[in-house]
Amino acid sequence: MKLNTRKKDKLFLMLLDISANLKESGQYFLDFKITEEKHLDEFQKKMKEYEHKGDIFVDEIIKDLNNTFITPIEREDAMELALHMDEILDGLEECAAHFYMYNIYEIDDYMVEFSDLLNKCIIEINSSVDLLSQKKLTQIRQHSVKIKEYEEKCDILERRAIKELFVKEKDIVRLIQYKDIYRFLEDTADECQKVGKVLETVVMKNA
Repeated sequence: MKLNTRKKDKLFLMLLDISANLKESGQYFLDFKITEEKHLDEFQKKMKEYEHKGDIFVDEIIKDLNNTFITPIEREDAMELALHMDEILDGLEECAAHFYMYNIYEIDDYMVEFSDLLNKCIIEINSSVDLLSQKKLTQIRQHSVKIKEYEEKCDILERRAIKELFVKEKDIVRLIQYKDIYRFLEDTADECQKVGKVLETVVMKNA
C-alpha cells in the first residue's frame, strides 16, 4: 500500500488551525455547565482565550496571503473562509461575555439547544476544511448541506424562544437580556451558514 506523502499547502494548514480552534471552542461552549454565578467568570475568560487565539491565527493568514503570489484557492475565498470562521468564534465569545455582564446563570433549554446546533455546525465546518486541505472537494457538499439544515433549525428555534419569552417573562430587563442572548446565538448560526456558502463557492470554482 502506497502512502500519500504529499504535504498540505501552508494556506490549508493555517485554515485548519483556525477551524481546529473553533471546533475546540464550540465543544467547550456546549459542554461547560453554568449552574451558579461563580461559573460565569471562568466561562467568559476561557472563551476570550479561544477568541484571542483565533485572532492570532487570522492575523497570520492575512499576512501570508499578502506575501504569497500563488495560492491553492483564490485568496478572496480563503480570506472570507477565515474571517467568517473568526466571526463564529467572536459570536460565541460575545455570548459568553453577555452571560457574565447580564449575570445569567440560569441557562434555559433553548440556549442548550442553540449550543448543540452551533456545535454541530462547527463540526461540519471543521470536517469541510479538512476535506479542502486534502483537495477532496466533491465530498464537501454533504457537509455544507448539513450546515444549512442546522442554521435553519436555529432560525426556527429563535422564533420559538422569543415567542415563549414574551409570554412567560414578566421582568422587562430579563426579557431584553434573554432576547439579546437568543439574537447573538442566531447571528452566530448565520455566520456558520456564510462559511457554508464560501465552501460551496470554492467547490464550484475548483472541483
